[in-house]
Amino acid sequence: MKIILAGPPRSGKSCLREGLKQAIIRRVRELGLDAFEYYPYVITGCPDGEGSWFQATVNLSPEAAALAKAEYKSKFTPGFVQRVATSVAACTDLITLVDIGGFPSIENQAICAAATYAILLAGDSDKETWTERLTVWHEFCRNLGLDVLAELHSDYFGVEDAVKGVMANGTFRGMVHHLERGEPVSERSTVVALADYIVRLVATGE
Repeated sequence: MKIILAGPPRSGKSCLREGLKQAIIRRVRELGLDAFEYYPYVITGCPDGEGSWFQATVNLSPEAAALAKAEYKSKFTPGFVQRVATSVAACTDLITLVDIGGFPSIENQAICAAATYAILLAGDSDKETWTERLTVWHEFCRNLGLDVLAELHSDYFGVEDAVKGVMANGTFRGMVHHLERGEPVSERSTVVALADYIVRLVATGE
């Protein structure tokens, strides 16, 4: 499963990415599966300076993380897009998480061309609900032939998650609250339930 994490800017995708990774690792251990075989590989598809190392660095030193991010942050270049697109296409791990930029751009289309699934995440804005903000991303997924694995409402000011579960079309839905760096995102009930859904899909080969 090559799963892109997509949605508008500042939805909490990078926080979700790290929390989901840790929740998957924990669930794999709980089920007694091969931890190496099921280890979720992360590909950072956005040149925003927040690689898979960023969250761990924030936990140790927010100041050092901010400095490193500023140094690494850049814009999309043809070389960057080609490198990431090649990585996505060549990856053969059972579970791959691809964190992409916040706009359905040509660059993101190229990066996601070899992906297979999508997790869509958005919060409400002043003008649109979270589901309305995901409309362009649903179109993005249709154009690339990606199955939408999950639709998540990111409620930064919420106080607890809300798990709706798997809909009739196979899409997991839920609300995840307060996606903030340094918070125990991997323990949120929606993230835990989504991790379980992903691991079980991979384990059963569905």
